[in-house]
Amino acid sequence: MVRDETASGERAIEQSSADSTDYRFPLAIYKPVSASNVAVSIRFKAIAGRNDRAGGLIIRALDPERYYVLRANALENNVRFYRVMNSSRELIESTNLKVPSNEWHTLVLRAEADRFTASFNGQQLFTATDRTITRAGRIGLWTKSDSVIRFDRMAIQLLPTS
Repeated sequence: MVRDETASGERAIEQSSADSTDYRFPLAIYKPVSASNVAVSIRFKAIAGRNDRAGGLIIRALDPERYYVLRANALENNVRFYRVMNSSRELIESTNLKVPSNEWHTLVLRAEADRFTASFNGQQLFTATDRTITRAGRIGLWTKSDSVIRFDRMAIQLLPTS
């Protein structure tokens, strides 16, 4: 936790390692919840990073090598949705848009069966379909390489299963 006067309660979770290894994905797993149909939102702020400035959320995490991730990157100015299998990322959907650094943004990922809906700052970006990971899994926070990212206000809503 770090002090941030603009965060809820003036404190935020921060990934602060400056390790610039390109294919490094620090995760913070929220262990109390395991779900397949879920809507998760997180507020994040990209603070720094020379190689990357990306932060996001993961769902259906079976382990650190198998999960879905929705992430926004302030250096690339895009939001991308990936499937990670055996530590290999596979792009499912992507949208280019401005992701200013040092500003709070909100990502929302909704998963219902094989349908995923992604939103950024209250705007729906895309809907995608994927059947690779259908089982319940953990939820968490995600960053890449030397990204210094702050997280605030995670909300988890369990959705009915069909």
